[in-house]
Amino acid sequence: MVKVTALTKEEAENCPVRSVLTRVTGKWQLLIVLNLGNGAQRFGELKRSIGDVTQRVLTENLRTLERDGHLTRTVHPGPPLAVSYALTDRGFALLTVLKPLVDWAAENFDDIAQSRNLADQ
Repeated sequence: MVKVTALTKEEAENCPVRSVLTRVTGKWQLLIVLNLGNGAQRFGELKRSIGDVTQRVLTENLRTLERDGHLTRTVHPGPPLAVSYALTDRGFALLTVLKPLVDWAAENFDDIAQSRNLADQ
């Protein structure tokens, strides 16, 4: 088993598991990677396909995923100027790991919702 315990702030900052997972398992990062799994998308297309994300939050998350090498940003000359995003090989590898988790969530949602309702009563 990979060590995930950190007893100090320095250990937490240098933990590969914490460092990587905090950057790819957030709600928006997951949704971006899942959407780009269908192919490259322009910013507006991606925003529409996710729906409830603000422009600012989408931009921040795209920059983070690009910085970590999970996607590429391509500027297409205009007019009009267009920017598209696509998964890199690392991004597709991440998608293959995330897809089973997404499938599990969808398959277990009803049972989890029922458990939540019972716990809240």
